[in-house]
Amino acid sequence: MKQLTLIRHAKSSWKHPELADFDRPLNKRGKKDLPDMTERIYQSNLHPDLLLSSGARRAVTTANAVASRLKLKPEQFQIIPELYESSSETLLYTLQNLPDKLTHVMLVGHNPGLEMLIHFLTQNQLEKFPTAAVFSMHLSIAQWAELAEGCATPILFDYPKKHLTAT
Repeated sequence: MKQLTLIRHAKSSWKHPELADFDRPLNKRGKKDLPDMTERIYQSNLHPDLLLSSGARRAVTTANAVASRLKLKPEQFQIIPELYESSSETLLYTLQNLPDKLTHVMLVGHNPGLEMLIHFLTQNQLEKFPTAAVFSMHLSIAQWAELAEGCATPILFDYPKKHLTAT
């Protein structure tokens, strides 16, 4: 059995219209949510063999924070520029080509690709996969190449607004 954890990057800024989308940094809320999110990942015992990230600035910032909190070694963290704006099919192909020695893989990326991949793997439609959301699932496969529609069972869905208290 394998495990896959998908993370949407923390909230990003639109403050600098001169920046390409790829280069947008986190905004104030994203910077605030990120430490809480990484702590919840740590407390949930989500410790991957490999952390993959889109090359977009906001995804790399998010992934770096996760890698730091989980104390991952440099060889456990890989940036794949092609994951930026990738479809669920591209994400699936990337995952299907992972080495089988990996048991738990974590991927930091973007919507709509992540949300569509979750739907494909779990056959559950999320109402929304917000920024800084974490979705972890068990996969009923022995090899990554077997990753297919409906092979996943959700084990965790967490996001910052889930922890807001009414005042």
